[in-house]
Amino acid sequence: MRLSTKGRYGLKAMFELALHYGEGPIPLNNVAEEQKISENYLEQLVATLKKNGLLESVRGAQGGYYLAKSPSEITVGNILRVLEGNMAPADCVIDSDDTNCERAEYCVTKLVWTKIRDSINDVVDSITLQDMVDEHNTIMAKKSLI
Repeated sequence: MRLSTKGRYGLKAMFELALHYGEGPIPLNNVAEEQKISENYLEQLVATLKKNGLLESVRGAQGGYYLAKSPSEITVGNILRVLEGNMAPADCVIDSDDTNCERAEYCVTKLVWTKIRDSINDVVDSITLQDMVDEHNTIMAKKSLI
């Protein structure tokens, strides 16, 4: 499974905002510059993230975006599902899918897809933006010692 640029760039943007959590609204051009993302593309992503309750915004000269919740309350899974949709590797194992497969009762590959889906969900739901910020700070501290 491969994430699209929406998922990858959206996670980068949310990470950048998590780094500045509590500092007030961060202008989108700052996020775009720091994370090397097109500001125009980023505008589309933050609109979706805001609509789904992960971001808030302030208009005006001192405006920008900020996390709607603390970084410890937002998981990678929250972000990726908003931007990418369900993380299932096959249609037959999408939780909300009512697709009736005539082979479902004896399909061995469905078991594989289910295990992959569950493993992906377990990982992305176990990592918060705060975990990413903490890891970033550890890396930066080690880098400053070199």
